[in-house]
Amino acid sequence: MSALAFTNARLVLAGEVVTGGLLVRDGVIEAIGAVDVTADAETHDLGGKLLAPAIIDLGVFAVDLAACHAGGIVRIGLMPDQSPVLDDPGIVQRAALIGRPDLWIHPIAAATRGLAGRDIAEMAINRDAGARAIGTGRGWIGDAGVMRKVLRYAGDLGLTVIAHAEDGGLAAGAVATEGETATRLGLAAAPAIAEALAIARDVMLAEETGAAIHFRQVTTAAGFALVRAAKARGVAVTCGITPAHLLLSDIAMSDFRSFAHLSPPLRAESDRQAALAALADGTIDVLASGHDPRGPEEKRLPFADAAPGMAGAETLLALGLGLVRDDRLTIERLFALLAGNPARLLGIQAGYLAPGMPADLIVIDEGKPWQITADTLVGRAGNTPFDGLPVQGKAMMVFKGGNRLK
Repeated sequence: MSALAFTNARLVLAGEVVTGGLLVRDGVIEAIGAVDVTADAETHDLGGKLLAPAIIDLGVFAVDLAACHAGGIVRIGLMPDQSPVLDDPGIVQRAALIGRPDLWIHPIAAATRGLAGRDIAEMAINRDAGARAIGTGRGWIGDAGVMRKVLRYAGDLGLTVIAHAEDGGLAAGAVATEGETATRLGLAAAPAIAEALAIARDVMLAEETGAAIHFRQVTTAAGFALVRAAKARGVAVTCGITPAHLLLSDIAMSDFRSFAHLSPPLRAESDRQAALAALADGTIDVLASGHDPRGPEEKRLPFADAAPGMAGAETLLALGLGLVRDDRLTIERLFALLAGNPARLLGIQAGYLAPGMPADLIVIDEGKPWQITADTLVGRAGNTPFDGLPVQGKAMMVFKGGNRLK
């Protein structure tokens, strides 16, 4: 493979942004800073544009190549909620290989067989087949004894458990969060405490077993308080969130707009403010798209009958850059949330720019204006709650292992 060189770039490194160049050879970053561009190098003068690690999207529900590349994503942590469920080594191995070389899929194997919450799946064999983590999927394991076994087994294997944080007994059948909006709309709702109850139990089990646990989405003030306190005690706990729960409250559901039917549901404004505070103080570790594309046959239905979920891969970068412009976080922290921390949780050598790391890169025009429009998104579906929102920031070039994908 010939060399690839970038000059006049603003490089997003771990903890700082520096101006300079980056040299790639044989798919690996060779040098950063003042680089010697060799005669055989394909050179890109970026003119001051950002050069950052490509996004690792943790907790995706569908393999959507076009949407990922449009959003600067080259690796995904694939949720076990597939058909068939990722609970068998053959299925896990196939999932890990089907996207290469254009999209590297890191399967999150099911914690229990069929995600039924009863019998523990074959974690060791699934790990050897390519699973990078263990997940409960869209649901909560209601049996504490089973969850304890999952955590203990996963901990022995060195795998993080990625958990859904909603008490199933309270959240069953609910499509909204209890409050004024749900009452006015007449929607079946669950109390926000359903999240905190699930987190409290699972944090205690993780602390007792010594296992690492990641809550894929934490969205309530009480939930963040529990995670924050557990981290202070030294529990191996992390949590993520989507832009939707940072930027929207349950008011976005007021017109029965099914694109705003999410799981977990949108919360009260007070919880949204708590999420922004958790972003600021470092409680939140991962910003993910929650990409779950749903076509019109699943979304053009009455709100309660529509499938939950949103298409988020194409909009994740732009919405994240909006948080930077609003001084909610720095650009280097954004890419820790989008790439560095997801890589660490999955146990892969990727997610930041340094010599010897794979050349998974995105060139970003952070000032590029565009409008999120459901009908023009290039992915499998356009069910975004941000339909019609003007944003700034686009991935102009995307590279996986030095090979250009966009």
